[in-house]
Amino acid sequence: MSTVAASSDAPYWDPYRPDLASDPYPAFRRLREEAPLYYNPDYDFYALSRFADIEANLANAEVFSSARSDILEFIKEDFDIPPSMFIWRDPPVHTAYRSVVSRVFTPRRMNDLEQQIRDYCVRCLEPMEGTDRFDFIADLGAKLPGGVIGMLLGIPDEDRDLIYQRVTGNLRTEEGQPMEVDQAAFQGEGYEEYVEWRAKNPSDDLMTMLLTADFTDEKGETRKLNREEVLNFVNVLAGAGNETTSRLIGWVGKILGDYPDQRREIAADPELITPAIEEVLRMEPPGPSVARYVQKDIEIHGQTVPAGSAIVFLLASANRDAERFPDGEHFNVHRQGQPHITFGRGVHSCLGSALARVEGRVALQEILKRFPDWTVDTDNAKLSSSSSTRGWDTLPAFIG
Repeated sequence: MSTVAASSDAPYWDPYRPDLASDPYPAFRRLREEAPLYYNPDYDFYALSRFADIEANLANAEVFSSARSDILEFIKEDFDIPPSMFIWRDPPVHTAYRSVVSRVFTPRRMNDLEQQIRDYCVRCLEPMEGTDRFDFIADLGAKLPGGVIGMLLGIPDEDRDLIYQRVTGNLRTEEGQPMEVDQAAFQGEGYEEYVEWRAKNPSDDLMTMLLTADFTDEKGETRKLNREEVLNFVNVLAGAGNETTSRLIGWVGKILGDYPDQRREIAADPELITPAIEEVLRMEPPGPSVARYVQKDIEIHGQTVPAGSAIVFLLASANRDAERFPDGEHFNVHRQGQPHITFGRGVHSCLGSALARVEGRVALQEILKRFPDWTVDTDNAKLSSSSSTRGWDTLPAFIG
């Protein structure tokens, strides 16, 4: 970080400074008010922070490309991304590959899994009953999402902790430093044995579907995924399935710990569970930002963002923009009005949003059944070090 940027009274934000990572919201507020199109000279990227600007531009794939990933460090590195890493591709490649799994991740199908998700959640929570402490991450957040996505993919239960550790490890950064870009870590390494075993032992799980489904690729050819493509799909699904919901469960614990009156109101009225999850997602999106590569010059707020730039859409800032969410800095389970932008917009909106919502809702229901009152042990809570996600490594709480 430059001395000028640190000492200047001008708004400043970067995703690597520990003090900004621990509480980015005052900096976001200044960006919205004073620099809605912000340029960071130290890391050479632009950023948008207002809801209206992000909503208007995020879905514009013609200008803002995902073909170099949606993570700033990867965009700056510019390595080759295989077509089947579909979340980091633009249409028509993205459209063709996403169609393979979009038929599975529908709200109806995810809601049909609710009882299986609940059964797994109960198995995680039952050992905690009768204790006076509960860690929202170690006891649930690190277990439930991996268990659910592992169940969908057919990964054995005993291996799901290893998957969680691999996923979170890939996204970690050294404090104050950008993420080290390792292309191999995002291409399915470590899943080969699962895929080969399932190819010889088909079942009714998602991995079997990936191995057997026909789809029409971007060239118009109808075919099946090859092994490399299946591995990339498994890697994407295992990563997204673990990370987002783990972060969500942690923020459920922290935010409802900070708002005990509303927590008790939610515990007394099950109808508030769903809006509570939506409000947590608004307040603390597990992925606080997404990045894009700028393919064409574009003028925003009277400035030109030139082709070849990287731009970061600050979703976490947009979700607290007072122009869209009155009193947006505070949790309000009765909030009405426009939805948040946590899961994105357009063709790249989060494929797993329905699953994350079901898991979050079930987790909160089962937690409140057992532990309607808790106080977060802030002295021993620890935020993760990551530039692309925001959440807790550990979030212990006193029960009762």
